[in-house]
Amino acid sequence: MLRSLVGKIEKGVSLLFLPRRSPLSYYNEATNVVPDDVREGYFAVLATKGGESKRFIVGLHYLNDPAFLRLLDQAQEEFGFRQKGTLAIPCQPQELQNILDGRRV
Repeated sequence: MLRSLVGKIEKGVSLLFLPRRSPLSYYNEATNVVPDDVREGYFAVLATKGGESKRFIVGLHYLNDPAFLRLLDQAQEEFGFRQKGTLAIPCQPQELQNILDGRRV
């Protein structure tokens, strides 16, 4: 199941790339604007839980990180696979920051 989740996320992320007109970023469907802070090889994640939210820019290599994959499993359970735009993950922002910093939670 985890492999299929990673495969679906990788496929979804790859669909977000625009043809090269300007620096490659992700496409925001709602505003037709490409955010400048999301470079090729990265995707946006919103860590949100208990009324606290923070947006992160995460490298694709985290799709192989076991702690990050556990968060993706939680996101699938809570939100399903129909998310669009920034990927929402149900965790405290500090929990995601700890994973990104290499500290295991």
